[in-house]
Amino acid sequence: MPYSSAQEQSVGSTRTLLREPAGDGRIASVVRRTVLPGGLRVVSESMPGARSATLGLWIGVGSRDESPALAGTTHFLEHLLFKGTRRRTAWDISAELDAVGGELNAFTGKEFTCYHARVLGTDVPLAVDVLCDMVTSSLIPVAEVEAERSVILEEIALHDDDHDDVVHDGFVNLLYGDTPLGRPITGSVESITAVTRKQIAGYYRRRYTPDRLVFAAAGQVEHARLVRLVGAAFASAGVADSDRAPAPIRTAVPTATSVAGTRLVERPVELASFVLGAPAFARGDDRRFAMGVLNFAIGGGPSSRLFQEIRERRGLAYSVYSFTSQHVGGGYFAVGGGCTPKRLNEVLGLCRDELAKIASAGLTVEEFERGKGQLRGGLVLGLEDASARMTRVAKAELVPGGLLTVDESLARIDAVTLADVHEVARQVLEQPTALAVVGPGKALAKLR
Repeated sequence: MPYSSAQEQSVGSTRTLLREPAGDGRIASVVRRTVLPGGLRVVSESMPGARSATLGLWIGVGSRDESPALAGTTHFLEHLLFKGTRRRTAWDISAELDAVGGELNAFTGKEFTCYHARVLGTDVPLAVDVLCDMVTSSLIPVAEVEAERSVILEEIALHDDDHDDVVHDGFVNLLYGDTPLGRPITGSVESITAVTRKQIAGYYRRRYTPDRLVFAAAGQVEHARLVRLVGAAFASAGVADSDRAPAPIRTAVPTATSVAGTRLVERPVELASFVLGAPAFARGDDRRFAMGVLNFAIGGGPSSRLFQEIRERRGLAYSVYSFTSQHVGGGYFAVGGGCTPKRLNEVLGLCRDELAKIASAGLTVEEFERGKGQLRGGLVLGLEDASARMTRVAKAELVPGGLLTVDESLARIDAVTLADVHEVARQVLEQPTALAVVGPGKALAKLR
């Protein structure tokens, strides 16, 4: 059935967005959406046979929404929402779900933030109450702001000690420069040191509004009951009584990217790390399926072109791989790896050579079929998990891409041709590249 946006729904209405058929012809799962006052959306996927449920309260705000002065504030706020509300202390927030064997956590991305819990189906009411309380009623205590400031500064320091993190950050910064997409999600030492409790609280009030929120759940959930629970929780907090409509799916103009460049970070390491890549496709782009096949064939596993050429045949690198990243308005494809510094030039040369060959001649039929198989298998196996299902239905509300059934996604993969993949390879791999490297000065000085 065609996917309908939340903006087309009236407050209080419920729509069935997707019915997932099982192999025997029965309906394996159903995705429904209800729009509540203030634009709050409740989206659920019931999975017959599941005995647990994964729930997430998603906010359509991420680090790309921050000004330079507030860099890292979204992530800072994520820490603080665990530190107490009008009804719960920080201890209560952690202990209540621990007492029923549940899990509670959160993450901040560049385009959204998620507070999530996994519990037995019988404990869904508790998880709903805790999540809604945290997100709507945080006190942001002054003492906790200062305590978490120290924690985040340590996190930034640890991040800077991880050479894989440093090289990936350097690569992304080459592509996007000093923009929200080009800066680390955690912010910088300068921005975290300078941001005040008043600024964080103001950001919280402005950004965490019901029209930007999606409560998503998958597993052993009954939609009507979930809607009642979420609605009651928001009503008691007094934050869902406006006449706002749900915020539309995020849109953005294409993100400006650097044409090419090199970022060299000197460190006295035994294993040099590198990332080499170029701009690729944005979220929701139909070419993402062909790009997925190409990515698996280039560096998606032990049978991939780069792994076989560089590690298996020559033994030049401990790790070599490829990956893609998509966001609204842009994305990228890259290869990365780690090797001894004396082999860095040779490994990078081989990576460039293989990418040039694929751009010119495309994949072999065998590589193409294997890449399609990996993409198909990864899709199906990934969606066996309730957490992945919850994430899928939430993202469909916040960013482009829509909501496809597993069969529809498999059909899109099956429709990809060898010519499609070759065209995508030309579009991406013939561009000038960005290169980030972490290694000792002597090896960096010899880079060609």
